[in-house]
This record gives sequence, C-alpha cells and structure tokens, in this order.
Amino acid sequence: MKKAALTTRSDHVCHGGRLGFYEHQSDVLGLPARFAVFVPPSASAQNKVPVVHVLAGLTCTEETFFIKAGALAEAAKLGLALVATDTSPRGAGIAGEDQDWDFGTGAGFYLDAVQQPWASHYRMGSYIAQELPALTEALFPLDGTRRGIMGHSMGGHGALVHGLRNPSVWKSVSAFAPIVHPTAVPWGQKAFSHYLGTDQALWRQYDAVCLLEDGKTHSSALLVDQGMGDQFLERELQPWHLKKAAENAGQELRLREHEGYDHSYWFVQSFAADHLQHHAAILKGL
Repeated sequence: MKKAALTTRSDHVCHGGRLGFYEHQSDVLGLPARFAVFVPPSASAQNKVPVVHVLAGLTCTEETFFIKAGALAEAAKLGLALVATDTSPRGAGIAGEDQDWDFGTGAGFYLDAVQQPWASHYRMGSYIAQELPALTEALFPLDGTRRGIMGHSMGGHGALVHGLRNPSVWKSVSAFAPIVHPTAVPWGQKAFSHYLGTDQALWRQYDAVCLLEDGKTHSSALLVDQGMGDQFLERELQPWHLKKAAENAGQELRLREHEGYDHSYWFVQSFAADHLQHHAAILKGL
C-alpha cells in the first residue's frame, strides 16, 4: 500500500520512540479503519524490530491499550513495536449496530461475519490476519517474521484464536481475562448467532477451547492472566475450560490467577510488563 493512503491523526514522541494514530481506507472492511503504532527508539530501516499486535475488548478503540495499560515504557526498553487496532468497523450504517454495547460497533469479535447485513463490513478476522500486518510492515520498521499477538477480554479471545489458527504467523500469544469459550457463554453466543448464523462448525473456528479440542496448538506457551475478582469471571470468561482443553491437547499454558483483581485496565496495567517480556523472550529468541 502507498503512504498516500494513510492519514496521520496524531504523532507523538513517547519514551524515546514514536507513537502514531492513523486512519486508512480498508479494502477488507470496505470502510475507513483506525489503528495505532508504537515504534521503539531502537527501530530503524536497518534494524527492524519484533512487533506485537494488541487487541482490545468490548467498547474499546485502537487508543485504549496505549492510553490505559502503561506498557509503552516497557516496550521501549525491550525494543518491541506495538500495533493496536479498533475493535470493529465504524459507520457501516447497519440498523441496530449501535444499539447494544456488547454487539455491533465496538464488538467485532475479530472474526469474519458470514451473515448479512454484517458480512459486507464486519471482517475484522481478515483485517487482523492479513491487511493490517501487511500495511504496517510496509510503512514502519517492523519485522513481520517476529510477530506476536495479545489482547484483553474480547481481544484476549481474538489473540488466542488467531494465535492457535495461525501459529506460524503469530509466534507468541498472550491474553488478559480472555473470553476463552465464546460458544458457551452469552457474549459469544449473541455475537456468533448474528455474525456466523447457526453453523456450529463455523462457531468452533473462533473459539480457543474448541480449537484446542480440535487439535490446534501452538509451539510456544500461551500466557493468560485472570483476575479472580473479575465481575465477568463466572458468566463470560470461565478460564477453567481453557485449562482443561490445554491439558488434554498437550498445549503449554501459563494460566496465572490473581486474587482481588477485576476486569479493568487497573488489572491489565499490573501485568502488562510481564506480557511484553513474554513476547520479547520468544520473538527475540527466533
């Protein structure tokens, strides 16, 4: 893609690196899309750095993690670039897309919808897997052979699913309070029924627990942190399903449970540095 296709919304020096917020016309989504990139001070055209894509949760945007997670100082120190995307298409003009906070706008679930009217624009799965990495690696000093993925809540679901489906593309994977088994919980069932219809086999392709059950594993350990004071723990997150599926599949899983922590970014920022260190250890060892 050409630089002319990219609009810079803002650009900032941060921890010696550069943080930019951008917009472009997405071919995959058929709409303008926004994303953000942090390039650490060690990066240059001659020194492309490993990159970790960050997926946010319901109602969030490409700005949320960078503003709230307190992770950029650690990324700068480790020499990791970070790419964050929006959580859904915006402005599709679909009736009802702005009606509920847990479905539609801000709730794309990082999948490709097959049901109309959602299928034309709600294609965050392909955007994450193909278009955004290609665009950012063409425009910034990012090493696409050393690429990781992480996320929070709905974004944690996205990180686990994309990592398990394409382990050769996403070399390191981590998640904060992820929706691990969306086919079995209300948030996932609501979204999947609208985006994917009634085909349960298709649902399984976007469920980390089901992917493990169906033989999809990753060569690197999955790091998952979960707050045990999380208000969504019992109803929506249910990490015990991931633990069991990983054990049965022989998948190395570092599931860390933290007493008292809730679902907020106060939880995320408490362990964000650990996650970046997890990614750096894998990506820099390649």
